[in-house]
Amino acid sequence: MHSRNDTGAVAGPAPGRTSHPHRLGGLAVTGLIATVVAMAATVLGAALAQAVGVDFEVPDGGETIPLSGFAVVTGFFSVVGIVLAAALGRWSTRPAERFVQATVTLTAISLVPPLLAGADIATTTTLVALHLVAATVMIPSLSRSLRNRTD
Repeated sequence: MHSRNDTGAVAGPAPGRTSHPHRLGGLAVTGLIATVVAMAATVLGAALAQAVGVDFEVPDGGETIPLSGFAVVTGFFSVVGIVLAAALGRWSTRPAERFVQATVTLTAISLVPPLLAGADIATTTTLVALHLVAATVMIPSLSRSLRNRTD
């Protein structure tokens, strides 16, 4: 009697494939939690700035940025960051490194509009700081999650 335990099935991803649905889900959960934290941090920062006299008035139309605007814009671009992280996690051999490179560059670019908007110095400085607050929450959270996926 001859017994064979080998079924021929191979456990794990196909050669060259490193993406797993549960890992993508972990990245998404981490990203969504970081998004909520970034939104809360920017709204809180904007509210504190308003409390000390920053008006957030942008001369190109004379409108004042509402607190809800900070939440919406932070949330939108944070989700864009999650999508970028997921794409790099799927198709890059060094996703965390590429994510940091891309998002630091995009953060630097995002600082240009507040500097060119013509707002007063308090508004400009606060807008730049709030961009950096959101980036400080999102970039490390997502890059850490990408590093954990490839270990």
